[in-house]
Amino acid sequence: MSEYNLNFVDGLIPVVVQDYKSGDVLTLAYMNKEALDLSLKTGYAHYYSRSKNRIRMKGEASGNTQKIIEILPDCENNSLLLLVDQKGPACHTGNKTCFYRKLGEPQHIKEKIDYSLDFILDLENIINETKKHPRENSYTTELFKSGEENIKKKVGEEAVESVLAQGRDRIIYEVADLMYHLLVYLSYEDIKFSDIVAELSRRNVEKSK
Repeated sequence: MSEYNLNFVDGLIPVVVQDYKSGDVLTLAYMNKEALDLSLKTGYAHYYSRSKNRIRMKGEASGNTQKIIEILPDCENNSLLLLVDQKGPACHTGNKTCFYRKLGEPQHIKEKIDYSLDFILDLENIINETKKHPRENSYTTELFKSGEENIKKKVGEEAVESVLAQGRDRIIYEVADLMYHLLVYLSYEDIKFSDIVAELSRRNVEKSK
């Protein structure tokens, strides 16, 4: 976002995240311009993962989201300070903050967090990249080339095979196929998995009223 005159280095800017209530420094992350745009648009922190090579909303898998209270640039526009309302622990170890130990002390896993959703989001990212940049000898590329009707047909076939499957292992195998083809179908229609989650969340809120 050039209007903010921020200095992105290799497309990234470091972000210090602080709990606005306690003042605790929670973590250090990075944003690219798209992640910053999403953070400003949604009001929730989105970061660029250098290991995953994609944008991730903080808490997308764990539910430990960071609602943004304020965004402050440093004096030279080289970094950002995010004041957030942290839901749950900020660290993947289950600790409140990533800075929970002194130098030389061992890592302490306080609470095991289920990150299984991460794989779904990584797979979605791979499928979307294949859609943008077709690859040779790729089944996903072949599916996209085959068109909407064939993709829908494959989803239907996998759904039938899933409900007809017998035994735990076979059900798992067929449902995995179904989920993959569903992600391809969503990508074809330019629908994000997070859009489905948002709809489920909306329904849950309505039921709880």
